[in-house]
Amino acid sequence: MTIARFLVVGASNTLLTLAAYAMLLAAGLPYLAALAPAYALGALNGYTLNRAWTFRAGPFRGAGLARYALTQGAGLGLNAALLAVLVRDVGADELLGQALALPIVTAILFLASRHWVFGDSHQPARSDRGQSGA
Repeated sequence: MTIARFLVVGASNTLLTLAAYAMLLAAGLPYLAALAPAYALGALNGYTLNRAWTFRAGPFRGAGLARYALTQGAGLGLNAALLAVLVRDVGADELLGQALALPIVTAILFLASRHWVFGDSHQPARSDRGQSGA
């Protein structure tokens, strides 16, 4: 069930990211410059939905956000590298290149999110999950 929820959230992130990316391209931004804000918008959506719904990670925790930010930063770097290769070296259209890069990055981020960002080893004990915390 977790993978299904992650895919639903990932689909919403992908649509949001691609829509923002397409708008920024249409506004005249170079493709790699358009990637960062579009990716950040999808990442913010992903953190909120994955923490609360996909992984049911309990209350917000600063350490979890820091792990998520590091994971997403690495994902952005990987996404930018793949996009550059697809556009510059393969000759793909900028929007198509991003549509091809996102599923690869998403699969890697699922594993990182499940095991490192929202994994049980980083969450309070089940009996503590109902209590408030920072």
